[in-house]
Amino acid sequence: MTTRTTATALALILSAAPLHAENAKVVFGTNWLAQAEHGGFYQSVADGTYAACGLDVEIVSGGPQVNNRALLLAGRIDYHMGGDMLQAFNAVAEGIPVVAVAAVFQKHPQVILAHPGVADTWEDLKNLTLLIGDNGFTSYYQWMIAAHGFTAEQREPYTFNPAPFIADPQKGMQGFLSSEPYAVEKEGGFVPNVFLIADAGYSTYATTIETMADTIANKPDEVKCFVEGSIIGWYNYLYGDNTAANALIMEANPDMTQDKIDFAIDKMLSEGIVDSGDAETMGIGVMTAEKVSDFYTKMVDAGVIADGIDWQASFTTEFVGSGVGMDLKPAN
Repeated sequence: MTTRTTATALALILSAAPLHAENAKVVFGTNWLAQAEHGGFYQSVADGTYAACGLDVEIVSGGPQVNNRALLLAGRIDYHMGGDMLQAFNAVAEGIPVVAVAAVFQKHPQVILAHPGVADTWEDLKNLTLLIGDNGFTSYYQWMIAAHGFTAEQREPYTFNPAPFIADPQKGMQGFLSSEPYAVEKEGGFVPNVFLIADAGYSTYATTIETMADTIANKPDEVKCFVEGSIIGWYNYLYGDNTAANALIMEANPDMTQDKIDFAIDKMLSEGIVDSGDAETMGIGVMTAEKVSDFYTKMVDAGVIADGIDWQASFTTEFVGSGVGMDLKPAN
């Protein structure tokens, strides 16, 4: 642990009452297999940041056969990595008391890929057949239709295989910033154009930290420790020595390799996925009512969710926005 990290961790200890005589065991479930996009959480396990404020954190990976969000609702895990605010809105609509307490990603990493020279601007994508999965079609693609004039007719189902896109320049393809572009570059032998839908106005937070409303009410010191420890972890992961965290990631996911991790970190930094917008002045993890309201309105206008949901109940800003960890970011 670096001297600066130690100082910040000690500040956490002094700012919160001890949780237990021994570190309290909590379980955090991610929403997919271990990868660089989870790096800050693994960082705080590896360097002892969670332990410094009283938590013994176990990270349980998600995956195709794992539903950690269901385990949160069942009380079998304590915190969960949410996908974006649509999940949080839907929980409110269904009367489920899940609350987002932080948002690690200020930008959603969803992208549309295109062949260079065929579609070089966002507007050019309207001339392509777009490979979009069913989940994407019922969420962000409905916004693309309503806000930008894309059509349902130009969409074809995406089978999570890049081969049809690689073979046909008249096709575009959905992806995540840190994975599909890398796969296309390796398999197709070219660097695709990559359009981040967040830069076109899809303003949701992503990689949120969710917990139950009862946990916030009954264990606020624990929530504070986990959230602030995670924030510190993300600063150290992006800007410090992340070797130990990456070792834990590759141990948890044997299919993960250092080159994929390096690509993902580079993209998270270059595109401001974690540290941009409000996070630059209020700290990583920040959420604001203005941004949540903006996204809610866009989803209502696109017909993705019904109007009248108590969207304010989907999140709290109590544990973020105070600049925790900003001293760990290198000066420009």
